[in-house]
Amino acid sequence: MYDIIIIGAGPAGMTAAIYARRAAKSVLVLEATGYGGQIINTPDIENYPVEAHISGFDFATKVYEQAQALGAEFVFEKAVGIEDSGAEKTVITTKNRYTGRAVILATGSENRKLGLENEDALVGRGVSYCATCDGAFYRKKTVAVVGGGNTALEDALYLSDLAETVYLIHRRDQFRGEESTVARLKERENIRFVYNSTVTKLNAEKKLQSIEVTNQDGTVSTIEVNGLFIAVGRIPENQNFASVMDLDEAGYAVAAENCRTKTPGIYVAGDNRVKDVRQLVTATADGAVAATEAIRYIGTLK
Repeated sequence: MYDIIIIGAGPAGMTAAIYARRAAKSVLVLEATGYGGQIINTPDIENYPVEAHISGFDFATKVYEQAQALGAEFVFEKAVGIEDSGAEKTVITTKNRYTGRAVILATGSENRKLGLENEDALVGRGVSYCATCDGAFYRKKTVAVVGGGNTALEDALYLSDLAETVYLIHRRDQFRGEESTVARLKERENIRFVYNSTVTKLNAEKKLQSIEVTNQDGTVSTIEVNGLFIAVGRIPENQNFASVMDLDEAGYAVAAENCRTKTPGIYVAGDNRVKDVRQLVTATADGAVAATEAIRYIGTLK
């Protein structure tokens, strides 16, 4: 029996573990893959207090080591469900069952796909969802980035230091990302902007050779590229836990700033909950709030 079970070892989940352990609560952190979440793919964090520049990997490693040093237990198994028995919650993984008094869901989100034919088959052969992971394979080559948010803008900026040419394709005529990043992109001579357009076809034999791009006016063009980096958003990983919390139409967990779900003793923290701002600093803030609420809840149990 754990006091608090945390599902997800991203910034929100690991911060929750730190706060819970500092309150002398027993903590189990369940993670399907590796610690860190999507932040490990960020080469340079510039907007987090204290550190002016730190890589996402280094940031995540520091938080992980801090949580471990405080006594949080990490088990790398995928959680697939929760059973609520009031004062006890059972988290079901692909291998085991774990019982706790409170649960914090910090599952984050997964890459949203374009839904094109051969998209999955071409992953690793020209299609990627992680510029910092795969960008080095495209030095002096031609690549395209799809998307209009901060991730797409940062990917294009990162790739412009490696590739010969970077096409930035967005379905609108304005980007959703930060204006400061857009301004930096416009200073790069090797970045080509393709507005009001979507990628509608992937042309490949053994690997990606070109992409078909369709403009809003119906014009179709072909761009020869060696790599396509897809950054069109993410899907919250809440489907397995819909029985214990309400989800909005996009699949995000409905919870206010107190991170409470509809089920007493179950909380949600990070990018998988409904919120206006999804940044590293708000993810860690959620972790702190969720842990504090869970600690208070445990105090009410007899």
